[in-house]
Amino acid sequence: MTDEKDLLKLAAKGNEAAFLKLYQRHQGPVFRFALHMSGRVETAEEIVQDVFLSLLSPANGFVAGNGSLQGYLIGTARNMIRGHLRRARRFVETEPVIAADLLEAISKEQELRELQAAILSLPPNYREVIALCDLEELDYSQAAGHLGCPLGTVRSRLHRARAILAAKLQKRVRCTA
Repeated sequence: MTDEKDLLKLAAKGNEAAFLKLYQRHQGPVFRFALHMSGRVETAEEIVQDVFLSLLSPANGFVAGNGSLQGYLIGTARNMIRGHLRRARRFVETEPVIAADLLEAISKEQELRELQAAILSLPPNYREVIALCDLEELDYSQAAGHLGCPLGTVRSRLHRARAILAAKLQKRVRCTA
């Protein structure tokens, strides 16, 4: 029984195997989205846990005919992240990079931090499309489905987000030169 509708019914009745199957199918994309949006592994893990716990709630709001379960889960994560970001503004922490050439590793880590900081400084609507289209490599229609907005909105937000990122990163290059 691999139909998600059936797995959801079984999971709601306490079937751990059904819940685990759903978790294994969808945890990765939800985690990556939460990580891209928050910039913190701990926050992403927390969001994933909350998203899947909410799925077990009888009032979870998912209706099988209204879209994919993954879209619903990412939408739930999106709302939770927005709430989390409103409550707490934290600095981005990146894990240390281990490389043979320390100077190269430091330079790459700095570039990654700058990119991550630039992405995190985007307004949430723009950050979402960057996370889904550029980082998760979803096509525009998939992103539109996950975000519950028209395809044209995804395109325009992505275009604007990329322009803002380019400007932010260009300023940093000029400042360090």
